[in-house]
Formats: sequence, C-alpha cells, structure tokens
Amino acid sequence: MKLSVLVVDDELLIRKSLSKVLRARGYGVEVASTGAEGLEKAAEARPQVMILDMRLPDTDGLSVLRRVRQLDPLLQVIVITAFGDVASAVDAMKLGACDFLRKPYEMEDIVLAVQAAGQTFRQATELDLYRRQAWRQYSDEGIIGRSGPMREVRELIEKVVHSKATSVLITGESGTGKELVARAIHYRSDRAKAPLMEVNCSSFQETLLENELFGHERGAYTDATDTKKGLIELCDGGTLFLDEVADMSLPTQAKLLRFIDHRNFKRVGGAQDISVDIRIVTATNKDLESEVRAGRFRGDLYFRLKVVSIHLPPLRERGDDILLLARHFLREFARKFQKRLSDISPEAAQMFLDYSWPGNVRELKNQIERVVLLEEGRRLLPEHLPVEFSGRKPASESAAAVKDVLALPTLAQIEAEHIGEVLRLTAGNKSRAARILGISRQGLIEKLRRLRMEESAGRQVS
Repeated sequence: MKLSVLVVDDELLIRKSLSKVLRARGYGVEVASTGAEGLEKAAEARPQVMILDMRLPDTDGLSVLRRVRQLDPLLQVIVITAFGDVASAVDAMKLGACDFLRKPYEMEDIVLAVQAAGQTFRQATELDLYRRQAWRQYSDEGIIGRSGPMREVRELIEKVVHSKATSVLITGESGTGKELVARAIHYRSDRAKAPLMEVNCSSFQETLLENELFGHERGAYTDATDTKKGLIELCDGGTLFLDEVADMSLPTQAKLLRFIDHRNFKRVGGAQDISVDIRIVTATNKDLESEVRAGRFRGDLYFRLKVVSIHLPPLRERGDDILLLARHFLREFARKFQKRLSDISPEAAQMFLDYSWPGNVRELKNQIERVVLLEEGRRLLPEHLPVEFSGRKPASESAAAVKDVLALPTLAQIEAEHIGEVLRLTAGNKSRAARILGISRQGLIEKLRRLRMEESAGRQVS
C-alpha cells in the first residue's frame, strides 16, 4: 500500500518542493495551506503521515496537532519548528508527535523522517489490530455461559474493568478458564493500550522468578552482563497476571508484598526505587486460606491480592453451559479442520451432561478437538466419545476388576475364619462359641465337621 502524506504549511514554495520530492519517492501527497484546511483534508483523505508547520496563518500547530490526534490516534505527525523554538517541539512530542525538524532542514532529513513515520504507522496499525482482535476474543461475549454462576462472573468482570481496583484474585479448579478472565479484565479496561504480562509462578525457581518480575542491574550477579527490565517494569500502565501464585516462594512473596504496599521496587542489585502503575491479577487452583494456615502463603499478601475475588465454578456445576461450550468448540474446530461436523446428537449431549468433567473446560475443548479431527459425518455421536463417557470401564480396567474379585475369599472361607476366631477367643469352649455365633452347640459341631475344622479346633483347645 502506498503511504499517504499530508503537508500542512502556509508557504507555497515549501508545499511544492515537499510534494515534488515525496512523490518522486513513491508517496501519495496532499497539501494544505491553513490549519482548518489541514484538518478537513485529514478527515477526508485519512493520510498515514502529516508534516505540520507549527506557525500557520489561522491557528497554531499545537491546536491542529491536538485535534488531528483526536481524529485519528494512529496518524503520525512530524512537526516543523522555527530555529531555536525548542519549547514548541517538546510540547508537540508530549501531544503525540512522532518527530520534529527545525528550520532550515535538508530534504533528505524530511524523507528519512517520513520513512520512519511510515514504519511506525504500520507497527501501530498492527498493534491496534491485535488489540481489537484481543478485545473481541476476550470481551464479555467471549466468556460463554448462561448459568447463574457465570452471570455473576461476568458482572464482577464488568465492575472490575470500570474500577480502579489494582488487585484481583481469580480462583477455581484447573481448566476452568482463569486465564481467559484475566485477559478479559485487561483488554476490556482502560489499561488495554498498555502491555499485559503473564507469568506462571510454578515454572520458575525462586531466584529466577524474582529476576523475571523485578529485573536486575548490570553486575548484579556473575552472568548479569546487561541491565534487564522485569515484567513489572515492562507492563507499566497495564496488567501483570501471576498464574499459580500459590507456588510462589515465601521470599518472593515478601518482595511482591512490599511492591503492592509501596508501588515501587528495586531491580536485583539496584539501589534506585522504580515506580509503576499496574493492576495485578493473580490466579490459583489451590485454597489459599488453607495455604496460609499451613504456613506456605503469607496471610498479609493473601488479603492484599483478594481486594476483588472472582471464583470460577467447575464445569460440572454449570448445567447447560456444557452444551453451549461444546457447540462453540465444535463450530470452531470444524472451521479449523474443514470438517462437516455441526451438531451433537441428543444421546451424546446427555452423555456430556452426565460426565463429571474433572479437567473442566480445557478437557471439553480437547475432547471436541479430538472428535472433529478423527471422525467424519455431520453429527457428534456417542460412539465418537471415549468409554468413560458411557460409564463403562475400559477392558484393561475390567480385567483388573475381575482379577481382584477372583482374589476375594469365598463365603465358606470367611465363615471358617470367623468360627475359628470365636473358638480362639472362647478358648475352644463350643457352648460359649455357639451362643456367640447364635447357633446351637450341635449346629456348631456340624459346621466344624462340614468345614473340616474339627482337627484344627481340637488343636486350639489343647
């Protein structure tokens, strides 16, 4: 796509010379002699780059810059200032200008500035597209479910994204979608334009996690040849998502607590306090209150993290949400694998509802993906599902169960052992033993004879 440039300058000679040079380099060029005309053409032509003189006959360049940035935040503006007018250049950069040049300037400097602005525009456009896609993916509509618990989850997310809450704790079993909720909180909030940094606390050793979060200064340890910014510093203005926070070591918990309390930190090996503004979202599948009682998690940190607490219910408690999710994943993977599967038979649907889903939504998604990948036809049928969905045990488990049953003692063996134990406790007194067993003495003797225990009983008496 040919880059479009709008030149806003009141001097005719400059407009003509810039147009000639830029068109020769392959750019599309529009020109305007006043601020009002520049704003009008910016709205009509939607250029990617604007070259803006700070001194215009009808207004000042800063006013034009402010309004044009409101019109199109992605537009890259290069401002032209008079020699020595540093204050205007600084103000322009604060308002979002991407570059500035001082008069007199070389044409090659303008060309290089436009090239750099074009590259910045392309990057900003790609980033904006990614953010829009992320917003759609993690929007309220992306969290599927009509059950009461999920309506409560969506209501809490909505309250969080419109609040200034800086700490959110998400709890729930593994596979319930805690990462999805964390991303929804970020991308639906006013922090969406800043980074979302995610880290799984269980994936790092103690010192490595501290370094990942807080960064280090050059020379902090043997291999620290350069200064490294940590995730907390990199996501300034955005969101830090700490998954499996219960697995964080106690020393790192103490440092995180200090950061939450003071909103500043020092890099490892550093002396300077660094302040950032971030929202911390944490998630765990463990009972943090139990972890606190066991001494594995700091109670003070727990209460700082759960300013807002969102609990995700297990899939087995979400009723018809199971089928909503199943059909959603069926459509998704049918498109991905170009299959015709588009519906679930009533029998298979009932099996979905009856199954306990120990792996929750993640397990459901994986099962649907497997079926779509391996099976043909238009409907998902019961025979497409693993045997555990029908309540039957696999052949290997059944064989093991039969083997276990065969190893059990017979009724006669159990009776013989019980009679023998009563005779031992009564020192071989058959009358007392018969009373305890609830039979006659003669009945006991007949049983002993039948079970061939007379000899054994005689030895116990002697």
